[in-house]
Amino acid sequence: MAPAPSIPVTVLTGYLGAGKTTLLNRILSENHGRKYAVIVNEFGEIGIDNDLVVDADEEVFEMNNGCICCTVRGDLIRIIEGLMKRKGGFDAIIIETTGLADPAPVAQTFFVDEEVRARVNLDAIVTVVDCRYVLARLADSHEAEEQIAFADVILLNKTDLVTGEQLQEVRRRIQAINSQARLHETLNCVVPLQEVLERGAFDLDRILKIEPNFLSEDDHEHDDSVASVSLTSSVPLRPERFIPWLQQLTMERGQDILRLKGILAFPAEEQRYVVQGVHMLIQGTYQRDWKPDEPRTSRLVFIGRNLDAAALRQGFEACAVPVS
Repeated sequence: MAPAPSIPVTVLTGYLGAGKTTLLNRILSENHGRKYAVIVNEFGEIGIDNDLVVDADEEVFEMNNGCICCTVRGDLIRIIEGLMKRKGGFDAIIIETTGLADPAPVAQTFFVDEEVRARVNLDAIVTVVDCRYVLARLADSHEAEEQIAFADVILLNKTDLVTGEQLQEVRRRIQAINSQARLHETLNCVVPLQEVLERGAFDLDRILKIEPNFLSEDDHEHDDSVASVSLTSSVPLRPERFIPWLQQLTMERGQDILRLKGILAFPAEEQRYVVQGVHMLIQGTYQRDWKPDEPRTSRLVFIGRNLDAAALRQGFEACAVPVS
């Protein structure tokens, strides 16, 4: 009997707020005729990214009890092994990592586990870069540099937020770290899918030149100054309180807020309100109707440095006072 064909795996990475979920949603929304299994990893106690993925035929597996590159790598292996046993199958696997993931241990998974190596192949590491903040992140985050160094394809995203000179500096800095990756300048991660999927671009020899111990290393540490604060409320939030509170908070503490994201329920509103932000930049929009069997629970996650969890919780709960 001929061996089963190897399934290609694309790893989507990039620092917090760069646009990974936007890219994933673009992939899933395109009329490409392909069937993808999607694995989403989050940094925090509650999962939000999974619910921000567009409704599609694809099944989404969520891992939010740790970082995919360390504490939940065993979960990743188990999910992939489970997928391999399914009948009817899929054409490829897409993994969206947390923005704090070092891609090296993730890539390593596809070479050190024999069963995984026999059934799937790492096709490409695609890194999304936030052009406005990437230079700052390269100055204070080891993970941001690793995500660029290990990339096969890099999207220079949010080009509308920088000048032409700033964009050229970003390009120069990235090419100094990784001159081999294919670069695409994008707005909202608009890129032809053939440029990011099933390219056969991962080059183990190149990675071994960067990390000679790539296949044997098993140590990875995060920046301990980065933490997450997860907030929930079963009482609808009052927008006239919540929106000014969040605007004031990001204006005063935005430098410490690397990422914020939330799905919120407002009184007498049939649609979910989705808010996302990086530092002082916030975007909020009504997304879709709440489903009949979906709990109208508001969830908000902050990821950053020097976060005052008690103050954040107090401010959030003050927005959830029931309307009398």
